[in-house]
Amino acid sequence: MSRMPANLRSVYTAEMTAARHADGDAERWNHLERAHIISQPYPWPHTRNHIAMFAVALRQHDRREALGQLVRIVVAAPGSALGRYPEGNTGRTAAGLTTPMPIAADLADIIRG
Repeated sequence: MSRMPANLRSVYTAEMTAARHADGDAERWNHLERAHIISQPYPWPHTRNHIAMFAVALRQHDRREALGQLVRIVVAAPGSALGRYPEGNTGRTAAGLTTPMPIAADLADIIRG
């Protein structure tokens, strides 16, 4: 398992912090999704992101999302450790567990480093 490089960790932390302080649900989810894309290769940040998503789903009383996040909490660390995760996936239940997705240009630039 590799550690998240400092440049990615700072962006991940900024996105997670922005999610906590977001004014609305759409903004909160957007920041969590961006943090998810960055965290996928790293077991603990990836799992931590899904725990945050689970908490938001609970606050919204979204049972489907909460259940989907529980599944993702269980598989996030092993998937990251084994390099088996769908690149660009936003981490939401509607995105599908194994569906790769395009990465926003600004995040792709950050990830490439």
